[in-house]
Amino acid sequence: MPPRSESGPGLTAAATGCDLRGKTVLVTGAGRGLGRGMALGVTAAGGRVIAVGRTRTELEETAAAAPAGSVEALEWDLSELDSAAGLVAAATRAAGPLWGVVHAAGVQHRAPAVDVSPADWRRVVALDLEVPFFLSTALRRHQEAAGVTGSHVFVGSLTSTLGIAGIAPYAASKSGLLGVVRTLAVEWAAAGTRVNAIAPGYYETQLTASLFEDVERAAWVRSRIPMGRLGQPEDLAGAVAFLLSDASAYVTGQTIAVDGGWTAA
Repeated sequence: MPPRSESGPGLTAAATGCDLRGKTVLVTGAGRGLGRGMALGVTAAGGRVIAVGRTRTELEETAAAAPAGSVEALEWDLSELDSAAGLVAAATRAAGPLWGVVHAAGVQHRAPAVDVSPADWRRVVALDLEVPFFLSTALRRHQEAAGVTGSHVFVGSLTSTLGIAGIAPYAASKSGLLGVVRTLAVEWAAAGTRVNAIAPGYYETQLTASLFEDVERAAWVRSRIPMGRLGQPEDLAGAVAFLLSDASAYVTGQTIAVDGGWTAA
């Protein structure tokens, strides 16, 4: 499919209202937390989701929270880097050509830098940096063959641009993702394929529950957020729908911080 004309998409409902009707999006880590919030953002905009995760019951809970028939659960172990093409093929068999991907799956390791082992480092970097890169490149090959332009959304974090102690492997991965986003955006722009990122701040999820058991740390985090509260997964729904839809047809290589104002303060 040729890239859009220089006149742009025009002021249609699709261009201004984050309309994803007729589009299927692969969302990794869709069984819970931020991934579920973004998957539901896709379905709220009328899109269909291939929800990828390791736990079927969690994926089914995501499907139950979405409009009937809008979510297809696909169990998959993302830790196998060589399986990216297989995942794209499986998703295509289930739903046809894929418009986009949201890379929400991730892992964290909290420890002082001097205590991080090579195995700790490799585990985080593999899932948080390498998997999104290889999955997006596999999807781009599929989109090119299918004549689809599409949109790829990576998930960074506060640590993509700010230093936060105790999470060196995660910070390295999320910082690296922004370089990947810029590079792919430039490489694929001529084909009309857009690549952007969302950088969440501190959110209330299962993965952060133990972090906020520390009352003093929880109070410190909230004190740093101008909006005065932790993010909720549904706070990401609008940003992801925007970046996947024609409402952002002239946006590529960018990062949207959805952090309650943390990085602005």
